[in-house]
Amino acid sequence: MTFDFHPDAEKELNIAIDHYQELQKSLGLEFAQEVYATIRRILDFPDAWQRMTPQTRRCLTNRFPFAIVYQKLHDTVIIIAVMHQHQKPFYWNKRV
Repeated sequence: MTFDFHPDAEKELNIAIDHYQELQKSLGLEFAQEVYATIRRILDFPDAWQRMTPQTRRCLTNRFPFAIVYQKLHDTVIIIAVMHQHQKPFYWNKRV
């Protein structure tokens, strides 16, 4: 199984990495590593995580207050959002 980012989700990831990097040296890298570890869990078990809509699920990251919102389409996971958990929960809905 492979994955791909919605362009807005990739922007969210990069903004969050930059934010954490400004807070503390290497924290941006640690955040990026955690996001990609979360994506790996999604790829290993795509149907295991909480449903947000009938076709959309989310998987929480460890250590950081983020969730990866995604859809599984055939053999590809589409990352819809790299969502901070304190945002409106369905702001990404227009992307699907």
